[in-house]
Amino acid sequence: MAIAAIGSLPIGLVGRRRATTLMFAPSASSGSARPFCSSSSSAPRKLVLYSKPGCCLCDGLKEKLQAAFSLAGPDSLDDVVLQIRDITSNPEWERAYQYEIPVLAKVLADGTEEKLPRLSPRLGVEMIQKKIAAALR
Repeated sequence: MAIAAIGSLPIGLVGRRRATTLMFAPSASSGSARPFCSSSSSAPRKLVLYSKPGCCLCDGLKEKLQAAFSLAGPDSLDDVVLQIRDITSNPEWERAYQYEIPVLAKVLADGTEEKLPRLSPRLGVEMIQKKIAAALR
């Protein structure tokens, strides 16, 4: 996987389409989230976040997702791969999501995407974790 960086988070570049593939897991020493790549044999669950630079709702959701991915417990998201896609890098994504971002979608087994219900910016990190875990079941 090709890796570049947005802020302190890795971002993969896919052709002309800019996309970030991240997997967060708690750091053993600090308890904070860090990018994580799993080598386990089970296929990770996958989410796609459609976003764009300068979108304050997108930035807020990214921060909450990072925190939610670092939480342990029965709704743990430690095996979830998050790909962040910049809609300005792909005209198809921009047409589809320009008025809706941030848009979170789960990737199904056949590779298609299913949009998840919009997460309110007022939701706390624990509730975001629970909603995402329920949507991925």
